[in-house]
Amino acid sequence: MSAVAEEQKIVTGGSFLIEESTPKDVFTPEDFTEEHHMIADTTRQFIDAEVRPRIPELEKHDWNLARELVRKGAELGLIGANVPEEYGGLGLDQTSSAIIAEMIGRTASFATTFGAQGGIGLLPILYFGTEEAKKKYLPKISSGEMIAAYALTEAGSGSDALAAKATARLSADGTHYILNGEKMWITNGGFADVFVVFAKVDGDKFSGFIVERQEGLTNGAEEHKMGIKGSSTTALVLSDVKTPVENLLGEVGKGAKIAFNILNIGRFKLGAMCNGGMKLALHDSVRYANERHQFGKPISSFGAIKAKLAEMAIKTWVGEAMVYRTIGMIETATRDTSDPQAKLRAIEEYAAECSIVKVALSEYCNFVVDEMVQIYGGYGYSADYPAEKAYRDARINRIFEGTSEINRMLVPGMLMKRAMSGKLALLPAAQKLMDEVLSPSMLSLDEDEGVLANEMRLAQNAKKVALMVLGTAAQKYMMELSDQQEILMGAADIITDAYAMESAILRAQKLHATKGEQAATRYLDIVQVFSNDAVERIEANAKNTLAAMSEGDELRTQLAALRRFTKNTPMNTVAARQRIADVMIKSNKYTY
Repeated sequence: MSAVAEEQKIVTGGSFLIEESTPKDVFTPEDFTEEHHMIADTTRQFIDAEVRPRIPELEKHDWNLARELVRKGAELGLIGANVPEEYGGLGLDQTSSAIIAEMIGRTASFATTFGAQGGIGLLPILYFGTEEAKKKYLPKISSGEMIAAYALTEAGSGSDALAAKATARLSADGTHYILNGEKMWITNGGFADVFVVFAKVDGDKFSGFIVERQEGLTNGAEEHKMGIKGSSTTALVLSDVKTPVENLLGEVGKGAKIAFNILNIGRFKLGAMCNGGMKLALHDSVRYANERHQFGKPISSFGAIKAKLAEMAIKTWVGEAMVYRTIGMIETATRDTSDPQAKLRAIEEYAAECSIVKVALSEYCNFVVDEMVQIYGGYGYSADYPAEKAYRDARINRIFEGTSEINRMLVPGMLMKRAMSGKLALLPAAQKLMDEVLSPSMLSLDEDEGVLANEMRLAQNAKKVALMVLGTAAQKYMMELSDQQEILMGAADIITDAYAMESAILRAQKLHATKGEQAATRYLDIVQVFSNDAVERIEANAKNTLAAMSEGDELRTQLAALRRFTKNTPMNTVAARQRIADVMIKSNKYTY
């Protein structure tokens, strides 16, 4: 258990939008224990020494090597980090598994293989398997003896997972299920030994099963993918495949609960993996910019390159703050239990935050690798240099674990669902704000003092903008809000920026309080630049979204409130970005 989690209060999922937080309420990478740092060092050394040098072999589909590397990682405890010791794991906290995911993210193809093995292929068994199934499969998957895979998607059911056509029927003697159907995009499909398969019992009860490779279960040819070429991705065909009744996951007809909860876990781990990939890309970019000379000087001395390196660092550091703040909330909520089901409920509590992390980090990562290509110039387009591969590998992250579009719609959708069920006092807060908007004299924009006081004011006002948009949407569309995809996505972008701003501010304030002003100065630059730019994005998103719902006097009143909420004196971001970049250029690495 994280020592920090014991000191933090449990917060309600989604409550960041209506409640204020303090630096001591959030978990940050600066709170890692000595054990966490050891886990990070061990994983990074394994990836850099054992895996990255062998990526060319993996990209030639050497699946025996992939098995060997999975086993080596398993020997270090990387697969079964979250698996209880009684099932062959280490029983570590979620923070440890996220740190492992971050370091594994330094090699995208193996991260994909690893994620299927220790994540979506293993966790459904841990959380929903029978005791017999746990004892049979968890030790073998944790040790790398068995390779696991996850089979949910079909040709006609991607984002709409419940439209799956694969079927399962109970045998006449009641001892096993017989599965038929086809699955697509199965990671590890070419060499997995055991699969988590979703099928409909009697054609209508969506359920999950553990299925071993056997006669009747065949995989298709390897997909020719844009990126992550060193991972196996195939179709899967099931023809009268049998699995014993004790291999049913959870209950018949409750497969959606399994699929969606496991995706929540995958989302925050994907965020951590993206962060690891971003750090490596930025590290390589800084070194290249220092080595590459044009016009008689290193290109790192040019303002245009400094601006790129700085923005890459800003998104990497802010994204990291979001990832570990979210994991810290999950950790705190599970600190008093070892029950897997209780832990799963805690993760489900923060489903909106997990989706925010998934969207933000996958898109931040895309930005970073795109700028990496640009910094490398012509060499960035060559497969002989790391930028080209990083660029291709990163693109899948916006599709993995539910597309960014689906997750954008989930964020406000899940918050509203919690509000309607009484778990989150979102609607009263939105109504109170709407009343204030209609009476502008009631609006209070307190001027606080202290470290990043202006940025915190902007973050709090960003949350008010989100509430104004959500409140307007709830009043206008009520039960039909789920059909208004553009409105939901606009609201999601505002909410995401607000969460990112607050997470970064709280992290920097915590650094300032614990390490002093001098040590925190460079982080203050990051937060100030990010907040300055985020407010501009929030204002633009809110204008467009409000204009899609309101008109006339109502819209004019809302826009007047929006101008007050987003009022900000622009800062000198050029000088701040130069300072951010100079820190890395001097040290010749990503050093934040």
